[in-house]
Amino acid sequence: MEVREALEILKENGYKFTRKREMFLELFARERRYLTAKDVLEHLKPTFSGLSFDTIYRNLAVFTDLGILEETELDGEKRFRFSCATSGHHHHMICLECGKTSAIQACPMNEIQSDDFFITDHKFEIYGYCQECH
Repeated sequence: MEVREALEILKENGYKFTRKREMFLELFARERRYLTAKDVLEHLKPTFSGLSFDTIYRNLAVFTDLGILEETELDGEKRFRFSCATSGHHHHMICLECGKTSAIQACPMNEIQSDDFFITDHKFEIYGYCQECH
């Protein structure tokens, strides 16, 4: 996803354009990895001195609900990144050092069948170290 596309999604869903939201999205576009709310605060605080975690979490929730950001949890902390441009069903390998992600097309759900459980969704992530960090 790109910043222009994300801003259009916000507009289509009745959210105002603000410079803060644009900078927020530019950060995710530039980083292309999972970021924490603290990462966002550290990046935007010099420009928006009154920025709070409440504002950051509110925007993260909106962006996630609209499909602009994807969410995962590492070490007990929520992390976010721009939604994948990869089309179709896929999962991710995530580097524990730098946060870089790689899409994988394999899905373990193809092997799982259950007569007593109605599955509505699933998430599969593989954690390790990329070539640069290993």
